[in-house]
Formats: sequence, structure tokens, C-alpha cells
Amino acid sequence: MAERTAATASLSGPFATEQRARRYAVTMGVLLALAAVFAVGILVWDNPAPAGSDGFWRIAQLRVTSLIVIVVVAVCQGLATISFQTVTGNRIVTPSLMGFESLYTAISTSAIFFFGAAGARMVQGVGPYLLQIVVMLVFSGALYGWLLSGRYANVQIMLLVGIILGGALAAFSTFLQRMLTPTEFDLLTARLIGSVANADASYLPIAVPLVVLAAAALWWGGGRLDLLGLGRDVALSLGASHRRDSILTLLMVSILMAVSTSLIGPMTFLGFLVAMLTYQLADTYDHRRMFAMAALVGFVVLGGAYVVLKHVFYAAGSVGIIVEIVGGTFFLVHLLRKGRL
Repeated sequence: MAERTAATASLSGPFATEQRARRYAVTMGVLLALAAVFAVGILVWDNPAPAGSDGFWRIAQLRVTSLIVIVVVAVCQGLATISFQTVTGNRIVTPSLMGFESLYTAISTSAIFFFGAAGARMVQGVGPYLLQIVVMLVFSGALYGWLLSGRYANVQIMLLVGIILGGALAAFSTFLQRMLTPTEFDLLTARLIGSVANADASYLPIAVPLVVLAAAALWWGGGRLDLLGLGRDVALSLGASHRRDSILTLLMVSILMAVSTSLIGPMTFLGFLVAMLTYQLADTYDHRRMFAMAALVGFVVLGGAYVVLKHVFYAAGSVGIIVEIVGGTFFLVHLLRKGRL
């Protein structure tokens, strides 16, 4: 009788069985261990100064910036993608479809096209970084407010409009890029490849508080996201304010994506890769538990790629390219297996 009661209790919690709960705990432990190893590797591996010396610790402190950037991007991409897929009810679409990266590309391309090499410096610095975030938030806020509060109020229409606007911005950027000089195009290409090296330490006082704010809001609203994950009709029948919760969630997603994209550049498939691995490993509907695992998975994927490529293959600038290739491959395999969007 006691065993039956325990089994029933486990079914009413975030995990269907006790075995899944134990597997989640073990997986989190393994991810924490891997994250710790990669964090230490980022800070101390291949440090040219003698271990324990003042120079050794000074170099390690300089590498803290890269470590913080990886943490910020991992949290942004993981939480944003899972939240976005919950609202849209589709585990294939990602926030990148809404045109964030196309807008970033258009801003960078326009600056270099109209101002030449000086334009590359114009989009660098705290002021331009903050301006890019504001532009992305205004873009997404207007899009969500119009398409989810108007007479249509349809997530599918929002996705369609976002894809069309993203395609238009990408086409506009491509048109301008064809008229750039080879030198200007090289400067632009360096900004359009997602890389930890693109981040500046001066951006972090802006990026970190925004990420903490958005992540805390999504964490606090984890219960509402659980309801949204059941579908619109079920959520409404349980008393949820589907439209309000969807808009608020998407605004938090916009903050996370704007911070990440403006910080290191486009990472189209990183979010999808992190979210897909999280769904497979977490095996729960509880968004708070998925958020915790997604942050760790994102750090392990991005941090591991950074350590291996920088210290083994000496190609740190290829981290974004490798992550995109792996993520894009997983996306195609998942799409072909699923057979539909």
C-alpha cells in the first residue's frame, strides 16, 4: 500500500516516475562536473606564467571575461529557445526565425556600407551595444503587441510575419554587402560570425543585469509556462491569461536574444541544439527544471567547444562556425525524423 501511494505521488509531481527523477539528478550532477572542468580549463589551461605566480592569476583574471560571456550566452539561448517553443507550441522553431539576427546583420551591414571602415567602429562600444538592444526590443515589442493583441491574435501569423520580415532584412543586407569593398566585407564578416571574441568586457555591466532580470522573470513565471505548454484551450480552461502570459514571455525572450546577439553575434542553431538536448535529458514538463538544465547544457556545449578549439586545435575563432554546423545538422536530422514543422 505504501509503495502504491509513493508511486501515485511521483506521478503528480514534475516527473512521471521516480526513476526519471533520479536520472534528472544524476544528469545534473554530470553536467555540473563537466561545466566545472570546462570553466577551470578556460581559466588556467595553457597559461604561460608559472602556476601560482602573480602573472598566472592575472592572466586567469583576464580570462574571466570569456567565462562570463559564455555563461551569459548559454543562459540566454537556452531559456529563450525553450520559452519561445512553449509559447508557439512547436519544438522546431526558434527565436532566430523572428528576425533578431537578420536585424543585427542589417544594422552592422548598413553602418559599414554608409560609413566605410569607420562604420565598424561606430557599432562598437557601450552606447552602440545598448542602442542595438533597444532597437531589437522595440522591433520585437511592436511585432508581438500588434500581432498578439490585435484582431488576429494568432501565434502562427506572428511566426509567418516574423519569418517574412527576417527574410526581407536578410535580403536587404545581402544587397548592401554586394556593393562593399573587399576590405569592408572582411570587417563585416568578422562581426557576423558568432564568436566569444566579439564580446567586450565593457558590455557586461549592461548584459548581466538584463539577463538576470529576464531569466528571473521566466523562472518566476515557470508555473504559467507549464500551463501554456498544455495548449491554449487547456490553459484558458484552467484560468490562465493566455494572451498576456504569451506576450510577457515573448518580451523576456526578446531581451535574452537581443543581449546574446548583440554581445557575440548570430548563433542561429545554438538555442535549438541546447533545447533539444534539454528535452531529451530532463524528460519533464517543469520549466524551472528545464531552465536549470538548459543553462548547464548551453555552458557545456559552448564552453566545451571553446576549450577544445582554442587549446587543442588553436582555432578559437571557429567556435561559432562549429556550433552552427553541429546544431544545423541536428536540426535537419530532427526535422526529417519529425516530418513537419
